[in-house]
Amino acid sequence: MIPPRLRRTARSILAAVCLVTAGAVLAACSPVKEDRGYIFDPKDLAKIQAGVTSKEQVRTIMGSPSTTSTIDGEAWYYISSKFETYTFNRPQEIDRAIAAFYFEKTDVVQEVAYYGLEDGQIVNFVNRTTPTRGKELTILGQLFGNLGRYNAPGAGIPTTGAGNPNRR
Repeated sequence: MIPPRLRRTARSILAAVCLVTAGAVLAACSPVKEDRGYIFDPKDLAKIQAGVTSKEQVRTIMGSPSTTSTIDGEAWYYISSKFETYTFNRPQEIDRAIAAFYFEKTDVVQEVAYYGLEDGQIVNFVNRTTPTRGKELTILGQLFGNLGRYNAPGAGIPTTGAGNPNRR
């Protein structure tokens, strides 16, 4: 017989272990959020005006761009993304902000544009794989494909000896 005091202590320890385990499980299920790229400051963005601000002033206020246009560098892009990850899943982008500054030939801001996640387009990249012809077997087809196929005696590679009909 277990004394009542020991039974209460065991229950208390079991309850504490259950609470700690439940807390760890709940913490593991909560999403991990992270910011990537350039973090925008609304005060800095308000300082840049089309037709007034020069390219060097944009660099001074905003810093180096995340990327530039491939043609003559006439557009600068500052890109920021927010990602969310649940447990073992891949990170999922939940928000994107892009500030684009388009410049005139005189290196003055011509236009300021803002883009979000909804403005993005899915691009289908070429995967450069060549399809192969032939039969694609499942795992069961591979395992049981040779059932009933066996070499009968005398068929296949000739052996040396008295039983060989090809022997001279």
